[in-house]
Amino acid sequence: MSYQSFEDLAVWQRGCRLAVDVFKLYGDCASYALRDQAQRASLSIPSNIAEGHERDSKKEFLRFLNIAQGSCGELRTQLYISRKLELINPKDFEQLKNESKEISAMLRGLSRAINKQINVKSKKLKTEP
Repeated sequence: MSYQSFEDLAVWQRGCRLAVDVFKLYGDCASYALRDQAQRASLSIPSNIAEGHERDSKKEFLRFLNIAQGSCGELRTQLYISRKLELINPKDFEQLKNESKEISAMLRGLSRAINKQINVKSKKLKTEP
């Protein structure tokens, strides 16, 4: 897991594409509340990845990755409701639902990797004289 900035992270890149797709899909949605909430949840995913990374603390980065992952679940909920209300078509629903699940899995993997780094670092600190 070698990267210089959040822009290098595939999960951030995919999160940005997902947000753009959601904004386009909901652009003409008649339900303002659902449109606003879905767009905000999608925007929250890459935004929290970026903010957490810029905090320059692995523990803070983990916290923000967790928030981004929660936003993936929030977005999926809004997609399900939108589909049941027939505000989005089945193809768009499946594509965005699957992408949000994959991004969520990527966030989980990145969180595990960072957590391992934190644990290794804390073990080293405990054993050093």
